[in-house]
Amino acid sequence: MVVVKENDSVRSKEMAGFLIKHQLEQLRSIILSSDPRLHYPLHVDFAELMDENPPLAHLISSQPTEYLPLFDESAVWAQKVIYEDFKKMENASVKAYVHVRINICGSPLECPETFPSIGRVRVKHRGILLTLKGTVIRSGAVKMIEGEKIYECRVCKHRIKVYPEVETRNTVSRPTYCPSQNCESTRFQIVEDNKICHDYQEIKIQESTQVLGVGAIPRSIPVILKDDLVDIVKAGDDVIVTGVLTAKWSSDVKDVRCDLDPVVIANCVRRMNELKSDIDIPDGIIMKFKQFWSEFEDTPLKGRNAILRCICPQVFGLFTVKLAVALTLIGGVQHVDASGTKVRGESHLLLVGDPGTGKSQFLKFAAKLSNRSVITTGLGSTSAGLTVTAVRDGGEWVLEAGALVLADGGICCIDEFDSMREHDRATIHEAMEQQTISVAKAGLVTTLSTRTIVFGATNPKGQYDPDQSLSVNTTLSGPLLSRFDIVLVLLDTKNPQWDAVVSSHILAEAEQGKGNHDEDLSDIWSLTMLRRYILYVKGYFRPVLTKEAEKVISSYYQLQRRSATQNAARTTIRMLESLIRLAQAHARLMFRNEVTRLDAIAAILCIESSMTTSAIVDSVGNALHSNFTDNPDQEYAKQEKLILEKLSCIYDFPEINIRC
Repeated sequence: MVVVKENDSVRSKEMAGFLIKHQLEQLRSIILSSDPRLHYPLHVDFAELMDENPPLAHLISSQPTEYLPLFDESAVWAQKVIYEDFKKMENASVKAYVHVRINICGSPLECPETFPSIGRVRVKHRGILLTLKGTVIRSGAVKMIEGEKIYECRVCKHRIKVYPEVETRNTVSRPTYCPSQNCESTRFQIVEDNKICHDYQEIKIQESTQVLGVGAIPRSIPVILKDDLVDIVKAGDDVIVTGVLTAKWSSDVKDVRCDLDPVVIANCVRRMNELKSDIDIPDGIIMKFKQFWSEFEDTPLKGRNAILRCICPQVFGLFTVKLAVALTLIGGVQHVDASGTKVRGESHLLLVGDPGTGKSQFLKFAAKLSNRSVITTGLGSTSAGLTVTAVRDGGEWVLEAGALVLADGGICCIDEFDSMREHDRATIHEAMEQQTISVAKAGLVTTLSTRTIVFGATNPKGQYDPDQSLSVNTTLSGPLLSRFDIVLVLLDTKNPQWDAVVSSHILAEAEQGKGNHDEDLSDIWSLTMLRRYILYVKGYFRPVLTKEAEKVISSYYQLQRRSATQNAARTTIRMLESLIRLAQAHARLMFRNEVTRLDAIAAILCIESSMTTSAIVDSVGNALHSNFTDNPDQEYAKQEKLILEKLSCIYDFPEINIRC
């Protein structure tokens, strides 16, 4: 039941005045919109409201259930004030369904009391405007619910608005008595002409595992979306929800006690996916990148290696693995072929190695470098946990997102890949290549997006046998192996020289607490700078293949097809696409918009390292023992000459001049 207070009209005028002053463009756009039946959002920055009218801002944050509906009414009144300027225009009209959406991010209200983590939501937060950050793990069906009902007193004809109560699962209670003065009648009739319905959807958000402490279980909370907020987010999206915490009775289940479950009624929902892709990197940081590459203009590979040294710096050497991780995280350029089919730009990486070779450390570091990441293990993952599962919620079936959907736009790291059951591994085939998951469960038929990098780590089955194929050594099927762009085998062979170097490095770290890389470079390429660099080159550069690079890649692919015996599972048309992606990623890593012969050769060396039997380079060796060379540009000149000589049987390459 709504009781109008005396000062509400004063507050309403203050709200309308604020909207006309600060949100005039949005109001004009709403008035000129064609459909009067739609619900329109009116976005308000809480920081602006706090600067303009602190008492009003305090009332909205402390009593949102009372003042947010008043703010919506003020938006309609503000339209009427400025409507005179537009009434001659076609389709111009005052819209009745306008909802003020409060954006708290960046305002003084962004404090632990009003910005708690989902796991710390308590009774003290009930009834105030609070903001929660999390990932959508469940997206319910869109429903239609009855909005406010208007009852008329049979005695004095006074009309009363009654709203549905969330606590009682959106039932609209009949008024108990007439609030009009000198009339306490209990007889009412419904005004049928004014029946209003709203779109309604329930989602569930879960706090990010990246902000949790060790051993903490991520908590989740249901969120109610209404009207224009419906269907703007899907499972897997990172969101910031501003709303009011309330409670509702849990569903009736036989022999189960009925409790009040917390739920947030959303006022504003923002997708973090869009915010992440549009992150503005400061101009000063971009200038640092350009300055860095100008210093290494004559020795570009030395500059590249300086960046690679700072990837997982606690692990000594492993140059090939660090290069593969960098190229995988950066990825190639997605494009659409002649038939209209999308060809993925994301690369996938698989590390096959003996215990103690640093596979898990690379997985965790790669997850830190990505804006969005999910880490799981093969033993604790089922096909439903990786893809999507259908769960029953209050009598209806809804989809709950798995690891690959939650990692959409980021990286999914799967440790102990060999521990997954064969059936569970087969479910990720479509997610890796087509980057979608087709679902047909419990009457729910849909397709979800999984534009994610898959980074797997696995142990070989028993002792690794170099004479056998990769499929036999890993028990992974050929179709799954062909989807990985790079498969690196890390064999812990006994090499006294290597063991001496590694042991001295680890002991030096234990004594001094420092890595083996240059301190100046470690300051430049910190974890934050690496993340920014990867984000920048992915968003800014779209490398195009030169004719020379095309010739190198094409001839290498043909040579591999001729000599493929043990690597039949890897030498498919997917390998050609992998070469292109890796060459584009290397061009981005080198801060270029053009794929040169150097990038093509680097991609070939990565693919050669992932083959059990090499078609070209006999000296690739064990990826575990690959180290950074003192003069990489000179080393590259030798490798380039060797590779081009091998490929000359297919194409006649001109003489090369290398600047060292």
